[in-house]
Amino acid sequence: MSYRSDALEYSKKNLDNYQEILQDFIKIPSISTDPKQKSSMLEAADFVRSLLIKFGIVDVQILETKGHPVVFAEKKATVENASTVLIYGHYDVQPSDPVDLWLTNPFSPVEKGDRLLGRGTSDMKGQIIACLAAYNAVSASGPIPVNFKFLFEGEEEIGSPNLPDFLSSHKELLECDIILNPDAGMISPNNPTIVYGLRGLTYFELNLTGPDHDLHSGMFGGVIHNPAIVLAELIVGMHDENWKVTLPGFYEDVLPLSEEEREQLLRLPITDEDLKRQTGVPELWGETGYNPIERLGCRPTLEISGMLSGFVGEGSKTIIPSSAMAKISMRTVPNQDPEKIFEQLRKYLEMNVPSTVRWDLQKFAGGWASISDRNNPGVISLTKALETVWGVKPLFKREGGSIPVVASMQRILGKESVLTGFGLPEDKIHSPNESLHLPTWKKGILSLIHFFYNYAGIE
Repeated sequence: MSYRSDALEYSKKNLDNYQEILQDFIKIPSISTDPKQKSSMLEAADFVRSLLIKFGIVDVQILETKGHPVVFAEKKATVENASTVLIYGHYDVQPSDPVDLWLTNPFSPVEKGDRLLGRGTSDMKGQIIACLAAYNAVSASGPIPVNFKFLFEGEEEIGSPNLPDFLSSHKELLECDIILNPDAGMISPNNPTIVYGLRGLTYFELNLTGPDHDLHSGMFGGVIHNPAIVLAELIVGMHDENWKVTLPGFYEDVLPLSEEEREQLLRLPITDEDLKRQTGVPELWGETGYNPIERLGCRPTLEISGMLSGFVGEGSKTIIPSSAMAKISMRTVPNQDPEKIFEQLRKYLEMNVPSTVRWDLQKFAGGWASISDRNNPGVISLTKALETVWGVKPLFKREGGSIPVVASMQRILGKESVLTGFGLPEDKIHSPNESLHLPTWKKGILSLIHFFYNYAGIE
């Protein structure tokens, strides 16, 4: 038997053990946004550290940041001229609210049928354990084929605010050939997926003020410009009749889609009916000239995430509100600069806000989009690995959401990430009753074993 076969067999024999480890990990309420859970964050970091040591890695460090710590570990290959794989993950999870909608305790994992329920099962404690399980099987079965480095942060669910500084100050420590990031997911249990593009995010708050207090609409209606109406008109004007964003210069840095890429995206088994069923809307909507798949992952967007103005209680109150506010989020695509987007929005407001109101614009987030080369050796190695386990060629997808660390690593470390993961759309990440599909997760462990040997060039 080959080392690869030995590692696959070792993994299969230890799947129950790996699941028990995952369940212990889930019991730790490592909610990064909750100051009351600081001790749990430290407990989760120490859990990862202890597991790395248990799996035979001596060089493990817990490195401080201005927020929650980073766990770093390294294991040298036992073959010559080995490539280096940096494995990224985050040990923090989303809050469990609203708790009353959970069918089980979010931090007491329960196995029901093919699924393991609990906060973090899919996003992404399950993915971390899958990577460590694959490493454990490889290291226990013969020569270690690649140099392994592990970086697990505790702030991804709050936007990784301290990770860019950490990456900049630890560039030499994090030197690698490829980054494996399993924080994406699969289209379905039968469709392994590689995500090669991620949209970025810019987020703003726009405040308009008119009178210095709410006014009687009978006494002043007709002579005072209502800030709520001004806000509504501004929002309507942010899209044209083809649902394109009208901010000056908004599309000037957007990279066009090639015909080959558009054809590849058409392989994705996502239909209009699927999207309507998932969202509950009567019809789809979007930018003219692009299909829903392209709009979901390849085109930039401008959305209103929230609005607030005036009286919203029961019954009636006849006022002209003194102010109006909107939360504005934009998903950007590769090559769009968050700072330029900020200036484009400011210019739009300068051009369109009437002199009858005052305005203020605040920026809350600005993360770059990312895109990876589908011909990268890491992508090719993972493609073969997924096809070996699932028996079908993986799908390539550009994700509509954002994973800020991918762009940060690309820009700071200068390295490509291979994005995959074994979560499914039905996993309800960030929602009550999050769960992990265990058969898919177990196949994921096997595919990662293949990936490590593929990338090392070992047949």
